[in-house]
Amino acid sequence: MGRELTQLDPEIATLYITADDTVGFRLSETIFDGPEAALQETPVQQPAILLTSIAYLRALRNRGLLPDAGYVAGHSLGEYAAMVAADSLDFPDALRLVRRRGELIQEHGAGSMAAILGLAAEDVAAIAQDAGVEVANYNTPVQTTVSGRTAAVEQAIALAKERGAKRALMLPVSGAFHSTLMAPVAESMRPLIDKTEVHAGRVPLVADLDARFLRDPSELRKELVDQICGSVRWVDVVGALAGAGVTTFYEIGPGQVLAGLISRCAPKATVYTAERIVADTIAAA
Repeated sequence: MGRELTQLDPEIATLYITADDTVGFRLSETIFDGPEAALQETPVQQPAILLTSIAYLRALRNRGLLPDAGYVAGHSLGEYAAMVAADSLDFPDALRLVRRRGELIQEHGAGSMAAILGLAAEDVAAIAQDAGVEVANYNTPVQTTVSGRTAAVEQAIALAKERGAKRALMLPVSGAFHSTLMAPVAESMRPLIDKTEVHAGRVPLVADLDARFLRDPSELRKELVDQICGSVRWVDVVGALAGAGVTTFYEIGPGQVLAGLISRCAPKATVYTAERIVADTIAAA
């Protein structure tokens, strides 16, 4: 992913060089050429996603293809990219933080996650309580993920199937993200985030934890720490944006997963993806 972006704009090629220098290894080579196994390692995957997201952001902005945003939001790791987009975080600082975040997750990784589809969030919350796991992501009104010790997650899958879930399956992740099992990661990240320069956002960030609109640097720092163990309430985030009058969303990053989630949370919204816009731009060239 991403090679086509460097061919669009010399500034984006420079961005990849900056990223390599910042993380201290050839991240760009792994993104462009693999191997896939290396790209799936959390300490590589997280900065790779951030870098690609900011490359898409700059590609669209440089071509006048992205309207000025009134708000930003990001799903989990995506909050870092959202803060870069809002000028709250400088790109190299964000990259250093997510690199370390990935290393700590790999170091302390324990447990598993599962996606449960076709049940209301309150039903999944009841299953989580019965199985001894935690709700990690409220992705859509009928798509929720749980997180915890592997045996407990397996029990949650079995309970979900018994209670009528359309699907319940393990996710290919390296730990129990957005659960209290990530507490050592949060505690190690806290001093790093506290000493990182964070600016008041040019536009508000809608927080994953509680869908509040944040601009204050101290609140933004706290969000980055607390979201490591807290639930991502994406349904509430999209709902808060829709309630603020937002009717058009842009997914800035690799893939189109969030576009699908947004469409399910706000069916009347118009959703564009950077990946599709860039592909159309290249095809028209």
